[in-house]
Amino acid sequence: MAEIAHRAAAWLAKRDRGLTATEQDELLLWLAEDPRHGEWFARHQQTVNGLKVLAQWRPEHGAWPNPDLLAQRRARRTWCGWVAGGLAAAASLALAFSLWRGTDAPGGRRLPEAAPLAAEIVPVLRRLLEDGSTIDLNRGAEVEVRFTAEERLVRLVRGEAHFTVAKNPLRPFVVEANRVRVRAVGTAFDVKLQTEAVEVVVTEGRVRVDPPPAAPTAVGVEAAPAPESALVAVGERAVVSLVAPHAVAHVTPVAPEELARLLAWQPRQLEFVDAPLAQVVAEFNRDNRVKLVVADPILAALPIGATLRSDNVEGFVRLLETSFQVAVERRADGVIVLRRSAAAGAPR
Repeated sequence: MAEIAHRAAAWLAKRDRGLTATEQDELLLWLAEDPRHGEWFARHQQTVNGLKVLAQWRPEHGAWPNPDLLAQRRARRTWCGWVAGGLAAAASLALAFSLWRGTDAPGGRRLPEAAPLAAEIVPVLRRLLEDGSTIDLNRGAEVEVRFTAEERLVRLVRGEAHFTVAKNPLRPFVVEANRVRVRAVGTAFDVKLQTEAVEVVVTEGRVRVDPPPAAPTAVGVEAAPAPESALVAVGERAVVSLVAPHAVAHVTPVAPEELARLLAWQPRQLEFVDAPLAQVVAEFNRDNRVKLVVADPILAALPIGATLRSDNVEGFVRLLETSFQVAVERRADGVIVLRRSAAAGAPR
């Protein structure tokens, strides 16, 4: 039992720093091997959630300690009448981790492949860097990473990406997009490379934006002054023209509603506590071009307790197929229809 508890804690640590595609499937297989694996994973997660409460505690909140601060909720199992008892418990526990895209399983095995859609869906990808920073790549975006001992350089070749930078004051993190340079130490920001401009939106901390250097001048012609850098703080946007001569960074504040719209493409962590499947499906449909449809009112009411990545539709659907006996129909228009399978039987 101690070994299981240790493995569960190790998997939870990996999950929180971000799973690779292979690790996600290894975790899925490990949880399916034994119901105790999921129980210990959920128990450790509950402990972590309890400790997170302490981050909000301040001595000035009260003169006396709060005896309920560390009280833990009694773990509840999610049951559904039309699923066999043991399978339902294992499946609900297996849902309690972040699902990430990928099909490679240990030992060269493959998880069930999804039927091909009518058109290829380009995913939002997350790239974990060696320094602990992460890059979320919008659909079709491409970057080149060149780290040295003095500088962490990422070149945005095309598209849009969001960067969450690990702090290291001695080794600045620089994103270069068509000669526009964005410099950060420990912060989070979005860079979008367009045909005529580069757009930078800061979501945490602040960055320095350097416009493209002035073009070389002919002999005897006075050189143009170097373009001024601009400091961009959280909640602000900088736009640098790529076509105007002597371009500067135009910095403007961004309203919260506009900021949410600009960053709506990014994958999010969706957390549900006994939420009906219909609600979970609605959240997935908000963020993805692949749409889910629940074609059964009983299935729509199935309670889900889970932490899910918003862009991993296929991973979620595979888990419903293998653990909840859900029949899946993939239509030519890209819609995925969910129904109770014949093996699930009638509801009790």
